[in-house]
Formats: sequence, C-alpha cells, structure tokens
Amino acid sequence: MNAADATPLNNGIAIPRLGLGVYQSGRATENAVGWALEAGYRHVDTAAMYGNEAEVGAALRRAIAAGVVRREDVFVTTKLWNSDHGYDKALRAFDASFRRLGLDRIDLFLLHWPVPEGRLDSWRALERILGEGRCRAIGVSNYMVRHLEELLNHAKIPPAVNQIELHPWCQQRDVVAFCAAHDIAIVAYSPLTKGVLLGDRRLAAVARKAQRTPAQVLLRWCLQKRFVTIPKSAKREHIIENAALFDFSLSAEQMAMLDDFNEERHVTWDPRGEP
Repeated sequence: MNAADATPLNNGIAIPRLGLGVYQSGRATENAVGWALEAGYRHVDTAAMYGNEAEVGAALRRAIAAGVVRREDVFVTTKLWNSDHGYDKALRAFDASFRRLGLDRIDLFLLHWPVPEGRLDSWRALERILGEGRCRAIGVSNYMVRHLEELLNHAKIPPAVNQIELHPWCQQRDVVAFCAAHDIAIVAYSPLTKGVLLGDRRLAAVARKAQRTPAQVLLRWCLQKRFVTIPKSAKREHIIENAALFDFSLSAEQMAMLDDFNEERHVTWDPRGEP
C-alpha cells in the first residue's frame, strides 16, 4: 500500500484511503494541501462550512501546473451544510461549492449532517447532480443507522460513503456493521481524536512496541480496519508523519488492544440524538 492506495465504492469509482482533512485550517489551507500533495496524498476533504473550498481548489490547480499531480489522480470531497437543505437549495449550494473550488468536477458530494427537515429532498438533489455527471459519487456524513435506514427506503441511488467520527475510543460498531452490510464505504474523520487522547498511556505502550508515533498507530488502525481516513493537519511535519503508514503494520495483538479502548467517546459532535 501507499498514500494513493484506493478502495472501490459501490458505483465502481475508487477513493484513496488516506486523505487530508482541512477543517479549521483557515488561511493555512492552501499550503497544507500543497504539502500533502507533495507528500503523496491523493485525497482532500473539505466542506462548504469549512470556508476554504477556494483554497483547496487553488492548491490543487497550483500542484497540477507544477507537475506534482494530475487532476484525474486527486479525489476531492466537499459537503452540503445544514442551512442549504432542500431540493432547490441543495442544487444551488452545489453550484456555489463548484464555483469556489474552481475545478472541472467534484469527486464526492456529501450531506454533512442528517438535518431532520429536508434531508430526503436534499438527497434527491444529489441524485440529480450525480445523474448529470457533475460529481462522481454522493454520500452522507454523521448518519447513524436509523438515518441510513430512512435514506435507503427512499433513495433511488444508495450512498457510496458515510463519513463518521472513528478512532479506537469511538468505534460506532453498529453503524460500521450496517454500512458493511449495505456496501457503504466508511470514511473516518477525527481519527487522531483532535489530539485529545494522543497522550493515552495505553496508546503510548502500543506505539513504543510498534516503534511509531501515537498518531501513526491510530491511522494505521484505521487502515487495517479498511476505513478511509482523513487526518487533519496544517503543519508540514505532521502531514508528512501522517503519511508514513505504509512500511509497517500492527500485529493482531496490537489491533486487539486498540479495539479494547472502545467506550463510544466522541471528541466532536454526536449525531446519535438527531431525529
């Protein structure tokens, strides 16, 4: 495996299993994306709510012009924010994201949150966008089992992806199992727990045994679980560190130790209470 290693989605396209998240990267976004592409990343995850789609697009165009990457080799995800739900509003929001990115296409467009009012109408809009060839795949984020069941009961096209918080302390096993049963790929966000749990002594013990950093251990756990993972960093040294995952593996014993961390502890928002 390498940083461009990809997993197939249920519509036949492939998504690179390591991506760069850019939530709250602000003005550092353009440099961060450029460094990630130089380090071998071929997947960038942004959103309308992050306010940096334009910077992501600018960084990718700059890397293409410099010969660092080809557009067809880079997978770009963005998302519909809560205030833009509804059929017509979702169509307009997609157009706005498309303009801000300034790219020839959006590879993956997600519903960012299961907003109770309008989410099914928004999904119909995403199906139309996909049918018109304006993006290559559509999916959801922060959807729990009941949200997915509702969607599958109404959708003409099932979601290709569900992006959820995932790390050893928050494994959301019911959602993961449901997605596996319905051929929905899992994308793990906040895989490094926003740094909150990187100092855990049990994680440190696994990292010492593996002779890797705690961050690398958490990301390798995600990869060996067959999740796509999108660690966020705006620091060049961390971006490079987070990509150094493909010359080692965790043993079955180490994976089991990490699995035992689970306590369904969210370090971000928890969508389980969303109706």
